[in-house]
Amino acid sequence: MYIKSILHFKIIHAKSRIHGKGSFAKENIPARKRIGILGGQIISKFKARKMAVTKSIAVVELWNGWAIDASDEKGLRYVNHSCDPNTFMRNINYLVEFYALKDIAPGEELTCDYGTTHHDGKLACTCGAVNCKGSL
Repeated sequence: MYIKSILHFKIIHAKSRIHGKGSFAKENIPARKRIGILGGQIISKFKARKMAVTKSIAVVELWNGWAIDASDEKGLRYVNHSCDPNTFMRNINYLVEFYALKDIAPGEELTCDYGTTHHDGKLACTCGAVNCKGSL
């Protein structure tokens, strides 16, 4: 099964000061508004964990034993981690939705606190936030 990426606001991808590429707002995004849905291939959590041997992947594990592989997606694939995020992720069945936590200005990078990751605290966090936890 494939989930189609949906964007409700214009974003662009560019070099990020946090990590590699990032997703940046191209227009104002009001607080509490849904930014969009992460697209990708539905894969087993087992397959997702095998992919996790690389340092940087675009996979979100779902609650039900499945995961979304957004590696080939353009939409929200490049939302980087931050310990002081401006978005949050919500999982509903096979959907991963992104919402604005606060008003996001044009040019601002979209960030999300990933929570628990496959890195198990062994990857240094480079978000630069004042309240940075130091690792993912």
